[in-house]
Amino acid sequence: MPKVELIDTHCHLNFHKYNDDHDEVIQRAHDAGVHRIIIPAIDLDTCQEALTLADQYEEIYVAVGIHPNSTTDFSDDTLDAVRDCAKHSKVISIGEIGLDYYWDKSPKDIQRKSFEQQLELASDLELPVIIHNREASVDTLDVLETWASDLPDSLKQRPGVLHSFSAAPDIAERALAIGFYLGFTGPITFKKAQDLRDVAETVPLDRILVETDGPFLTPHPYRGKRNEPAYVQYMTEKLAELHNVSYEEMAKYTTDNAVRLFDL
Repeated sequence: MPKVELIDTHCHLNFHKYNDDHDEVIQRAHDAGVHRIIIPAIDLDTCQEALTLADQYEEIYVAVGIHPNSTTDFSDDTLDAVRDCAKHSKVISIGEIGLDYYWDKSPKDIQRKSFEQQLELASDLELPVIIHNREASVDTLDVLETWASDLPDSLKQRPGVLHSFSAAPDIAERALAIGFYLGFTGPITFKKAQDLRDVAETVPLDRILVETDGPFLTPHPYRGKRNEPAYVQYMTEKLAELHNVSYEEMAKYTTDNAVRLFDL
């Protein structure tokens, strides 16, 4: 496959499954054309872990924030700590934040309050957001539509991305209508994911991102193994097929989109 430039816009490279081979994983990413990787945090500890890796590797950038499943003890102090982390020069987003009604790890009202507070932080800092949405699509878009109605000019055209998009077509339409990008992960390559592919082929080329969500959601043909940034090429290949463009064209679209959204 041609080695054109790609950006993995969502990989948890700080997770323990990569502890023994960061150098090798990053080298394989380079060999596949992936020269920039964004690590999203899920809590304060992973904010620090991601920033440590960003200091070690030129190609790594970071999103800081508290994942909805980590919000049980969310407080003003937590928000202040995220704000402090965001001062780092390689922080390019607030995330991953959002709502998760699949896991019962944090009450819905606490999830929503922490979500709204972190969105306001993103607006204050003029940083786009990386959104986690699992079985909470309507509430997620309700919150985002309210937030997007009063953004600073610098964010109106680049508010954020719905990460690992897997929702219904109407949710895609609502997200696109308020300026959001949609990120696609390994499931787009799965045999039984035709509904997801049907949505993906309707997304404008200037609003698509590719991401691994490593170490999770490994694409075909490596499904069942640890995911890693090099595999973002398989999502790019599938999206190129769906949009009837060349691999090189899709790589350029997704890379340009990531650069524009995250001001890389």
